[in-house]
Amino acid sequence: MIGALVAATPAERRLLGGGRFKGPTPYVLAIMTFVMVIIATAGLALANAAGLAATGTEQRYSVQIVGGADRQPQAAEALGRIEGISAVRPVDPKAMRAMLERWLGPEGAGDDLPLPALIDVDLAPRASLDDVAKRIEGAISGAQFIAHREALAPLTAALRSLGLLAIGLVVLIAMATAAAVILATRGELVAHRATIEVMHGIGATDDQIARLFQRRIALDSLVGGTAGAVLAGVVLLVVAGAIQGWAEGFGGAVVIGAIDIAILALLPLLVAILATFVARYAVLRSLGERL
Repeated sequence: MIGALVAATPAERRLLGGGRFKGPTPYVLAIMTFVMVIIATAGLALANAAGLAATGTEQRYSVQIVGGADRQPQAAEALGRIEGISAVRPVDPKAMRAMLERWLGPEGAGDDLPLPALIDVDLAPRASLDDVAKRIEGAISGAQFIAHREALAPLTAALRSLGLLAIGLVVLIAMATAAAVILATRGELVAHRATIEVMHGIGATDDQIARLFQRRIALDSLVGGTAGAVLAGVVLLVVAGAIQGWAEGFGGAVVIGAIDIAILALLPLLVAILATFVARYAVLRSLGERL
């Protein structure tokens, strides 16, 4: 598609000096593409993380007994007899205390810190969540039935909202890019006003003149957009190495997948297509107004 829009004869290439990549247009488009790729990557990562969190907690539930760590074996045995529960996995108190040490330090997570009894359970297929919760609370005194999906609902909702915000920002940047292309094209038209008048005088059509300018903008956008995308990729790789696993989701699942990378790789081409059509529109409209 781009090739058909930017094709030009050798004589046409000499008219506007295409291929020299002078002026601010390639640099502006490189900056726009760089920001677009960074924000799009963040948006895809957030949206995928929200999906992974929702999927990973779809059928995960826990039973918590406050201050009842010593009752964990008896509670686990009682849970195994409740109808609707297919699996029971007591959480090791030592593992809980080790996790708390990361936040509270060795002294804060000492043996004098009371821990609840925590038991992960899986429900049988088609089991009623409300019925199982009532049986658990009736069979075990002080037990609280916790659905991870409900507990993490605010987090997943926030991640999805941030993902949508990132998409909105990408759209706004694309609109700003289109505006920058229009300004650059109008500047080129003014700078080559005499050439345009001569071309009109020898019978050139508005479409032929538009092809010259759209070719110039298309080449600038391809070079600038590709450079911006490559720089964004390098920055993201550096950040990935520094944070160690920023692109990994819960449970080791990858947040940025092959499809996401393909979408990001297409952004420079999409920017070039957008710039080309916007430049053509701007030239034809300006010529129609008899610039």
